[in-house]
Amino acid sequence: MTVRTAADRLLAVLEAFDHRHPTLSLTEIAHRADLALATAHRLVATLTAWGALERDDSGGYHVGLRLYELAALAPRGIGLRQAAMPFLEDLYEATHENVHLAVRDGLEVVYIERLSGRSAVGVRSQVGARWPLHATGVGLALLAHGSPALQEQVCGQTLTAFTPFTVTDPERLRRMLADVRRAGCAVSDRQITDDALSVAAPVRGPRGDVVAAVSVVVPVLGSQTQALVPAVRVAARGISRTLGWQPAPGDG
Repeated sequence: MTVRTAADRLLAVLEAFDHRHPTLSLTEIAHRADLALATAHRLVATLTAWGALERDDSGGYHVGLRLYELAALAPRGIGLRQAAMPFLEDLYEATHENVHLAVRDGLEVVYIERLSGRSAVGVRSQVGARWPLHATGVGLALLAHGSPALQEQVCGQTLTAFTPFTVTDPERLRRMLADVRRAGCAVSDRQITDDALSVAAPVRGPRGDVVAAVSVVVPVLGSQTQALVPAVRVAARGISRTLGWQPAPGDG
């Protein structure tokens, strides 16, 4: 049996919160963190005093602003978002659909920005949300340009299906990733919801490595995928140039 350190228990309290559980009671925190109620009470009090957690008028706890202040220091978070925002706004104005910016964290995609209009198709993504790499447009763009070891790790695990269209066959996923590399963009067709598709392109850092992905999500009905590809690629290249990427001669 693994003995958890004090730091492990503090992190377990923070990990109890997610997008499905943004507000928790003390009892719920103890249950989700697998802690004794007295231990949870002590740790929650410490985190609340520091500002990592806040308590509302009903007695529920939620993540505090102090953590947001720290997150703003992450170079793959706010800094990347600021560089990308003008291009995300241009892409949104061109489409008036959901526009996303995401980075990879392990075997998941983390969304760090989203622009959306009231008439845009409904999506399940939001800032800070995590999704598996194999099912989203941004995830496919990031996975296709990841290391062979990363790709084999993803293909070697059980691939979760979110709709009947989600690709869960490893060989088919490998072929999709090869297509993404050849085309310079990824298309996720009804893999998360059965009424939307995503077109995504990789964002490169100063050394040419892929550091993020940008996408637009549109309704499947009436979608014109080929018309979206150039706009998404232009946005991704613009962000890449702002980050310091210099394309090879003849690469645009």
